Amino acid sequence: MAISAFPMLVGTALLLLLSSSSLAKDSNATVPLVIWHGMGDNCCNPLSMGSIKKMVEREVSGIYVISLMIGKSVIQDTENGFFMDVNEQVAFVCDQLAQDPKLKDGYNAMGFSQGGQFLRAVAQRCPSPPMKNLISVGGQQQGVYGLPRCPGETSHLCDWIRKQLNSGAYTDLVQKHLVQAQYWHDPLSDDLYKKHSLFLADINQERVLNETYKKNLMALEKFVMVKFLKDSVVDPVVTEWFGFLKTGQAVETETLQESALYTEDRLGLAQMEKDGKLVFLESDGDHLQFTDEWFKAKILPYLL
Repeated sequence: MAISAFPMLVGTALLLLLSSSSLAKDSNATVPLVIWHGMGDNCCNPLSMGSIKKMVEREVSGIYVISLMIGKSVIQDTENGFFMDVNEQVAFVCDQLAQDPKLKDGYNAMGFSQGGQFLRAVAQRCPSPPMKNLISVGGQQQGVYGLPRCPGETSHLCDWIRKQLNSGAYTDLVQKHLVQAQYWHDPLSDDLYKKHSLFLADINQERVLNETYKKNLMALEKFVMVKFLKDSVVDPVVTEWFGFLKTGQAVETETLQESALYTEDRLGLAQMEKDGKLVFLESDGDHLQFTDEWFKAKILPYLL
């Protein structure tokens, strides 16, 4: 009887072994990556996002990478970076990610410039599928107060954007139709900013405390922020590390840790830092200027 049962025991053991091997393989599967470009750029530019996508695919075997296209074409994608309501863009991306079966077990996210703060909104508003690591490369997490050098398609467009921001960033018309106005953060008009900012004031919890936003952001494994030491585009540069200008003036800056956002822990960032989830990196270059070697050494470890 013991001999006749032996084949069944062996078969059961083999099934368990194969099952455990399959689980181990799945647990070591590469985490997909979602990329969001910055202002004046698009999903597929071979000199920017296209190059980044290819580099990651070359360095991480078998990785699934999505470079987000906001719209139905590359041209529309570029235009939407200037003129499509940010909240609509975030909702568009959330829907796209939710429908992708390859992301159901989670993904890493990497945003460049304004794409960095937009992906943070995705993390806060859309926890399914789950975002694991968020990498903000030169992202303006506390917004901007100035547009020193606009990387748009034409200087005429940049000049027009500057005029709109300077003349009435918080008017309904400008807020609804100009992306950069939705993260324009005027420290001299704090009340107007908090009342009329359609996007940034909401995700930074400047009006009411949304516990779901906080909970979802704290679910990240790592929140990596990259600051460019010679940045001539983002003003103030400390916004790339979640710092900003002190309220009521436009000269002195404060770090994230000195801000009310941190001391009141409206986003859970203070607790995240205690838990070792915040990572502050720097690159000795201008806005979004870095070498392949720097990227591989500093960023790639968070994509593996």
